[in-house]
Amino acid sequence: MAASDGFPASFYGEPGVLGMLSNGISAFLVLLQNFHTAHTNYAPVGVENILAGVHLILIGGICQLVAGMLSFRKYDHLSGTAFIGYAALWCSYGATRIYYGALFPNHNFDHMTMNASTEFVLEKSAIAGLIPYILLSFLLAFCSATVNYIMPFVFGAITGTLVFEAAALVTGSWALVVSGVLELIILIFAIYGSAALLVKGLTQRHVLKGFGTPLFNVLLLGTANSASAQSIGQEKKKNTKYAEPMALGFFCDSVSPFIFAFYSFGYIKSFALGVTWVSIISVAQLFSSYYAHLRQDCYHATKFGFHAAFWLIKAWEEFVISSLIGDDSAVASGRNAMIGDWFFVVAGLVLCLGSLNMDALELIHNMFFVLLTVAAVPQIPLQGYYIFFGVACSLFTAASFYGTLSRLINTIAEKSLIPVGPQPISTEQLRKGLGCRCSVQGEQNVLPLNDQTTDALFYISNGVASLSALHSRVSSTNPTLLHLTVPWVLISGAIFQGYVSRLQVTGGSRYGSVISSIYVAVWATWTWFRFSGIQHSDPLFPEAAYGFTAGAIAFLVINAFLMWIAAHKNPVLLLLTIIMEVVLVCFLLSTLNRLPYELEMAMLALVAILCAYGTLASLMNCIFSQRLIPMGPPLIKEKTKEETFSEPPCPVANSRLTSSLLKIAGFLEEGGVCGIPTDTVYALAASCKNPQAIEKIYNIKDRPAEKPICICISSVEQLVAAKPPFSPLLWEFMRNVYPGGISCIVSKGDWLFKLGVGPAYDRVGTRDSIMIRVPDHTVTGHLCDITGPLAITSANPSGEADSTHHSMVIDRLGHKIQGVLCDGNSKEVVASTVVNCLRINEGTITIVREGCVPAIKVNQIFERVKSSMA
Repeated sequence: MAASDGFPASFYGEPGVLGMLSNGISAFLVLLQNFHTAHTNYAPVGVENILAGVHLILIGGICQLVAGMLSFRKYDHLSGTAFIGYAALWCSYGATRIYYGALFPNHNFDHMTMNASTEFVLEKSAIAGLIPYILLSFLLAFCSATVNYIMPFVFGAITGTLVFEAAALVTGSWALVVSGVLELIILIFAIYGSAALLVKGLTQRHVLKGFGTPLFNVLLLGTANSASAQSIGQEKKKNTKYAEPMALGFFCDSVSPFIFAFYSFGYIKSFALGVTWVSIISVAQLFSSYYAHLRQDCYHATKFGFHAAFWLIKAWEEFVISSLIGDDSAVASGRNAMIGDWFFVVAGLVLCLGSLNMDALELIHNMFFVLLTVAAVPQIPLQGYYIFFGVACSLFTAASFYGTLSRLINTIAEKSLIPVGPQPISTEQLRKGLGCRCSVQGEQNVLPLNDQTTDALFYISNGVASLSALHSRVSSTNPTLLHLTVPWVLISGAIFQGYVSRLQVTGGSRYGSVISSIYVAVWATWTWFRFSGIQHSDPLFPEAAYGFTAGAIAFLVINAFLMWIAAHKNPVLLLLTIIMEVVLVCFLLSTLNRLPYELEMAMLALVAILCAYGTLASLMNCIFSQRLIPMGPPLIKEKTKEETFSEPPCPVANSRLTSSLLKIAGFLEEGGVCGIPTDTVYALAASCKNPQAIEKIYNIKDRPAEKPICICISSVEQLVAAKPPFSPLLWEFMRNVYPGGISCIVSKGDWLFKLGVGPAYDRVGTRDSIMIRVPDHTVTGHLCDITGPLAITSANPSGEADSTHHSMVIDRLGHKIQGVLCDGNSKEVVASTVVNCLRINEGTITIVREGCVPAIKVNQIFERVKSSMA
């Protein structure tokens, strides 16, 4: 509670303050330039443009990106999508200003035909980038009207500003004046909205109007569709601590293909500025992949990361073609030799398969993306290539716009109001079609909930890089075409795989990101060697390649260790590392100018085939948390927990057996401390009839004495029987949040003796308050019915991460406790959300700790309860 007294906590609690201020200040910067240009009839000089661009990137881009990341952490779908989307917009617009400033350092460039032509190309590129943001900004303004009535004015004014900024690039100064007026409106509403949110963060209540009251009810948009997210096969529990990133992913998938469509239809003659816009929005799309990864959503983490890699590679390829290579015949022959696109086609088909048990919109979107990847295949004759690709981009853009709207509205309403279509194939049908012969609950085939969301991305990045590296055979006869190879191998194998490596750091795997990190260096070195053209260098200076020779030898040695690591994983990964060893031998021979190209091409093709299979298997297995497609058992098996201990350090009991439940209840009745499952993470429990057992918990965890322990009961009815003097509002609030992952802090009183706390009255809670948990967990509820109220706290050494599996409790604390009730993986990966209800009669609650239930949802429940009571 004390954290809410400072400004940093207010910014964290209300990231909209930072987001709206960033928009307001960015609009103000553009406003000053626009009014200056309209008044003097001169465009800003180069230095002014560069400085404005830098400020837009730092304030509108970086600061707003932080606001978007905090919004996703605060479970705010709309703000997270809007702020990260606008961060990409301001960064792109800032980069455009820098580009203008660098190319045109003075006011007058009309006397130079080349500069005038370049300016015309840049204006068209900027217009192509602004139009999709105009449409998306209008969509965000519409969606925000269902939440409050400040953000619609801010986002709506941004929409108008973008319209007239685009018009000013064609018509002249009058559009700059109108844009400046709209930017002034953005600034005014952003300042008021920031003040309103800041005061709310400090006071924990709506003091200034504008937030909490929507312009219209989102439910007016339609009735709930039967194909809701809960009924379309989304069986795996997601980490609800983070907002859903699907809308942001669709948002980014709307911008990139729109710019490519303009380029493909000939509106943009050069992709020099387009590559900047596409690269920035692709980075934003990586954030949607990142937050899907944090939610343990392997499908969307793979999809949006895969799409970001595709747009990045295609953007830089077109930049190379349009800007760096002038020989059309060389480009045509080089493009025909490139086959890296085919791996994108295969991976797109895999995503189609993975979306069959979702909704129709997801499947259609993936099918359009497959069409897009087919249209991007360079073997299509050049005469029809760009028309086909432009049409595919247009269709994909339309599907992405609709996906953005539907995902935003449906996540705001938490109902399927915008139709997304039925589930094409039931989950069980798809599981059987993939070859699963066991029941859903077959434990021998169920994968542990370790972090596996990055496996498919790992195989995709290496597959694209290996298939793209086959171009080196053609490049060896035409060094000019080395330029075409660089984006494919470098972006997929090094830059994109670097992102995958970063995700794997937090994966919890024993070997983390070792393999992917080493392959980042392998592909980066490979690209630099081929691009540098050392194999074509003067034979009088062969020592120029010796540095690469030494590096290749080092890679060979390191990859041998990677083979040992892969042997602990699965045969597919092991075979991949073995073939990579041969590829590295080819790399070594290449540095010595002794390379048999046929061997290298065969090995790279095998790597690509293995990666295609690995992508399919890892994605399907992760979606269903089952071994549907075999990857094979590890050849070197690690000792299991059962093998490590001849017998567990404490008695263990199966939560599915009544006799086991009674066994743990007996330990608790005798004054023991046991590890038990809850609806969030595992907890240490002691009976409230035994104060000494509660003291043991402090010693077992090394828990500071000043930290109170809460009590756990089975139902609200137990509280009703104890007749605590709670207000009607508190009773109604508790009935709405219990059972569930919320802990309520209420006033202490003699009613606790009636509840059964008894001798432990002074050992739980503080002197004046007590925290109560009613878990939404059948086993825990039955245990509390047998033993009475339990004093509980998370089952981990103080200061360490929560325990999300009974094996973690046994490993960490088994030698200190009297028993563990084993129930497998916990439903959540974070503890409960703690709500201070001591001032609820004044109409105020405070989020003391945000856990599995997002603070925004708790506040929504409370506001709904207050309204119903009124």
